[in-house]
Amino acid sequence: MTGRINSEPAFRFALDLHSGVPVYRQLIDQVRSGMALGTLAAGDQLPTVRQLAVDLAINPNTVMRAYRELELGGLLETHQGTGTFIAKKKVERKEAERDRQLAQLANEFAARAGAAGFTVEELLDRLSELKPQAAKRR
Repeated sequence: MTGRINSEPAFRFALDLHSGVPVYRQLIDQVRSGMALGTLAAGDQLPTVRQLAVDLAINPNTVMRAYRELELGGLLETHQGTGTFIAKKKVERKEAERDRQLAQLANEFAARAGAAGFTVEELLDRLSELKPQAAKRR
C-alpha cells in the first residue's frame, strides 16, 4: 500500500497476534524492514491511520502510536490533508553510532532467534536470502 502509481502494492502490513510483540511495535518494525529491503522508498505513501486500522482490525490509536514514533525518528512525514509518507531525508548518524546500533540490533535479533529455537546459522541463511530480494527492489 504505497504511493507507487499503476503497480501492485509492493508493501503490505501483516500482524502476528501470537508473537508476543506489541502490535504498534510490529508496525514500526515492518516499516523499517520495508525501508531496508527497498519495498518502501522515500516518498511512498502509507495507508491512512483509519484505513490501516480497518484493514488490520485494530484500534486506530495503535496505528497512530506507530506512525508518531516513526515520525519522531525522522522516518515518516505527515502532511495535513494529503497523508503519511516515507521521509525523503536520510536519518544521519555518525559512523560510531551506526556501528553501535547495528551491533545492538544484531545481538538482540540473535537472542530473539535463539529464544525461538533457531541457530545463528539458520538466522544467517535466512538473512542471506533477503539480500537478492533487496537488490531487485532498488
